[in-house]
Amino acid sequence: MSSLIAVIPIILLFVLMLAFKMPGYKSALITLAATVLLALLAAGPMGMIPESLAGRSIWGIVGWSLAEGVWKAIFPILIIIIMALYSYNILLKSGKIEVIKAQFTSITDDKGIVVLLLVWGFGGLLEGMAGFGTAVAIPAAILIGLGFKPVFSALVSLIANTVAVAFGAVGVPVTTLCNEVAAGGAATAEAVMQTSSYIVIQLGVLFFLVPFMILMITDKKAVWKNLALSVWTGAISFGAQYACARFLGAETPAIVGSLAAIVAIILYARLFKRGAGTASSSVGTRDGDTKDSTGSSAARYGLAESLRAWSVYLFILLFILLSGPLVPGINRFLNTHLVSRVVLPVTGATLIFKWIANAGVMLFLGATLGGLVQGLSLRQLMVLLAGTLAKSGKTIITILSLISISSVMNNSGMIGQIALGLVALTGSFYPFFAPLIGAVGTFVTGSDTSANILFGKLQANVAGQLGLGADQTTWLVASNTTGATGGKMISPQSIAIATAACDMEGKDGEILKAALPYAAIYIVVSGLFVFFGLGLV
Repeated sequence: MSSLIAVIPIILLFVLMLAFKMPGYKSALITLAATVLLALLAAGPMGMIPESLAGRSIWGIVGWSLAEGVWKAIFPILIIIIMALYSYNILLKSGKIEVIKAQFTSITDDKGIVVLLLVWGFGGLLEGMAGFGTAVAIPAAILIGLGFKPVFSALVSLIANTVAVAFGAVGVPVTTLCNEVAAGGAATAEAVMQTSSYIVIQLGVLFFLVPFMILMITDKKAVWKNLALSVWTGAISFGAQYACARFLGAETPAIVGSLAAIVAIILYARLFKRGAGTASSSVGTRDGDTKDSTGSSAARYGLAESLRAWSVYLFILLFILLSGPLVPGINRFLNTHLVSRVVLPVTGATLIFKWIANAGVMLFLGATLGGLVQGLSLRQLMVLLAGTLAKSGKTIITILSLISISSVMNNSGMIGQIALGLVALTGSFYPFFAPLIGAVGTFVTGSDTSANILFGKLQANVAGQLGLGADQTTWLVASNTTGATGGKMISPQSIAIATAACDMEGKDGEILKAALPYAAIYIVVSGLFVFFGLGLV
C-alpha cells in the first residue's frame, strides 16, 4: 500500500502531460501540490519516513525539502539551462550561426549524418564534459538553426542523451555510485574501473541501437545506410568507451568515446557520401522532419572565420576542460575557494554552491568571451542574457517544481518505497527489473548521480539477499546506472530543457509522448542484458 501511494505523483505527472495534454509547468505545479499533500497525510502515518529522519516533524521535513528543491533547481540546473540558451542566442545575434550551419551541411548532403554528428558526437562530448542538460539544450538549438523542426530536434537530442550520461560531467555518476556502495564510502580505483567496464558492457547493444533509432527517425527510407552507419559509429564508440572504462576509470569514457564517434562519422561521410558541399539541397527540406530550407550555401570559410564562428563553444569546452578533474591543480583550487555550504534544519541536507567551480559559470564565461570575439559589445551581451532569462519563465517554474517534487519524495521516503515495492514484486526476476529502478530514480530526480545516491545501496543489498558473488554484485550495482541513462530520456527535467531550447514551452506532453516508446525499448533491452549477463559474470 505504501508503494502504491508513493507512486501516485509519477502517475499523476504522466496523466496530466499525456492524457490531459497540460503544459509542463502546470503539470509540475499540480503534481508538486499533490506530492506535498501525500507526504503530509500519508508518509508520516504509514511509516515511510527514512530512518535517518525518524522522529522529525513531517511538516518540517516537507518545508525544508521544498527549500532544498528550490536551491538545487537554481544551483546549478537553471543556471546551466539559461547559459546554454544564452550561448545559442549569441550565435543568432552575431549571425555566426550561418557559418556553423554551412560547415555542418558542407560535410555531407546526408541529413542523417549531420544529425548524428550533432546529437551523438557533439552532444555526447558536451555530456561528458559538463552534463546537467547542456547535451540536450545546445544540439537541439543548433538543429533548429539548421532548419529542423522543433519536435524532431527535441526528440533526437533526448534519445541521444542517454548512453553518454553514465559517464557525464567527467564521470561523476559512476564515481558517486562506487563510493555509495564501498566500505568506508571511498571506492578503490580498481572498483571504479570494474564498475565502469560493466556499465559499458551492459550498454553494449545500445551503442548500436540508439544511433540506429536516431537515423531512422531522421530518414526512414535509408534503412541499409542507417544500419551500416549505426554499426560503424556504435563499434567505434563502444570500443573507445570500454578501453577508457577498463583501464582509466570513469572520467574519460564519454569524452573520448564521443570524440572517437565524431571522427568516425566524418570519416564515413568522406569515404561513402560523395555529395559534400550540396547539403543545403537536402538538409532542411525532407518530409515532415524539417522546417523550410535555410537556403544557405555550403560556402568554404577560412580558419579565422571558422574560429570566430565556433569561438563560443570552443571557449566553453576550454573552460570546462580546465576546471575539471583532468587538470587537477586548477580543479583543486576552484573546488576549495568561494564555496558556500548551508546545512538545512530538520532534513540535515548540506547544500553546496561553488561560485566559480560550476558548469554554469564556465558556460557564461565561454559564451561571453565568444560573443566578444564575434563582435558583440558587453552591453549587447548583457541585454541578450536578460532577454534570455525573461523568456524562460515557464521553464523556470517547471524545473523549480520538478526538483522540489524530487526532494519531497526522497526525504519523505516515497522514492524508497517505490523501489522496495518493486523488489518485493519481482522476486528472482529482480535483475531484469534492476535497470528500471535506476530509470525511476532518474525520471524523478532528472539526474543519474541522484539516482545512484538513492538506489545504489539498495541494489547492493538486494544482491546480498539473492546470494550473489562479488563480481555479480558489482554487475547488479552497475545496472542502476545503466537503467538511469534510459530514464534520462523521459525525465521531465530533460524534456523541460529540450522544450526551452526549441522554443516549445508548454508542449512537454507532446515530447514525452514521442519519447516514451524509445525509452521503453531502451529500458527493456537494458533489463534483458543485465538479466542474462548476470550468469556470465
